[in-house]
Amino acid sequence: MRYRVLGGTGIEVSAYCLGTMMFGAVGNPDHDDSVRIIHAALDQGVNFVDTADMYSAGESEEIVGKALRDPRRRQDTVLATKVHFPMGEGRNRSGNSRHWITRAVEESLRRLGTDWIDLYQVHRPDHRTDIEETLAVLGDLQTQGTIRAFGCSTFPAEEIAEAHHVAERRGLRRFRTEQPPYSILARGVEASVLPVAQRYGMGVLTWSPLASGFLSGKYRKDRPIDLTSGRAALTPHRFDPTIAGNAAKLDAVERLVALAEEIGCSLPELALAFAAAHPAVTSVIIGPRTGEQLEALMKGAPLVLDDAVLDRIDEIVPPGTNLYQPDGVWRPPSLDDATLRRRPVADRAAG
Repeated sequence: MRYRVLGGTGIEVSAYCLGTMMFGAVGNPDHDDSVRIIHAALDQGVNFVDTADMYSAGESEEIVGKALRDPRRRQDTVLATKVHFPMGEGRNRSGNSRHWITRAVEESLRRLGTDWIDLYQVHRPDHRTDIEETLAVLGDLQTQGTIRAFGCSTFPAEEIAEAHHVAERRGLRRFRTEQPPYSILARGVEASVLPVAQRYGMGVLTWSPLASGFLSGKYRKDRPIDLTSGRAALTPHRFDPTIAGNAAKLDAVERLVALAEEIGCSLPELALAFAAAHPAVTSVIIGPRTGEQLEALMKGAPLVLDDAVLDRIDEIVPPGTNLYQPDGVWRPPSLDDATLRRRPVADRAAG
């Protein structure tokens, strides 16, 4: 396992980060089995674990807490979680406000069974909350020792740049990391997010390197695709070959499978090594649901792609190109709320 420094924090993290979204009701509901998977990853050199309060409504954090109950394991593990999405019924139980973050972090600490969080991430932007408010409360939590560092997740480049500008102007602490979606089939972040992260010296931990399962090797052209099980059941529109756009992904998969076979690795190993090869990327998040999936992914940890292989990948999916739009990316509110992109009728009439 290789290790890299996380965004100028001085914290060394493994090049693979164990993502735990699939532990809990959404994926693997067996807590004991999920704990065994976490322990297996740690025993193989992974020292970076990423979760979020909203994963299975807090259940994922509880499972991670059980896995890190041993003080030595907790001390040796860089633990990351996130805040933003709604947690339970009622108002003011979501977003990036001081009001919610101060409450949410305490709830995460309780579920995780720990006194501190190594990396606390804002899961998405919040147009209702001034970024100064968010940075200020995160800085306070860092001063208190509740969190060791903080970052953002799935922020567009302009939101990242604005956050750094506000931090500098107001004398606040800044985001140290960004967590974007990045895979061979979704390379859009290469155009601006990754260069901006590099410019500000941020660490980058990428999610969905297997393109929501499309690069797992399970889904192939001209083969029946079961839309009722696994990843396909969660997002059938990503896999249904009759839907426009999926044919291009399947064509790319076939060419990538051939390339992987040529260099003597599996398609998932090729996909993970590709994400890890970008100079902006610190760690690649893997999200196994079973022990077998973890073992298959960990086999590729030593793989380093040379320029010739990366050139071949560029020919299959050009740099900066998205063959699909990853689920869950942030959308500007004005795209969904018509009142934010239309002048009042009276103003329009006044011309």
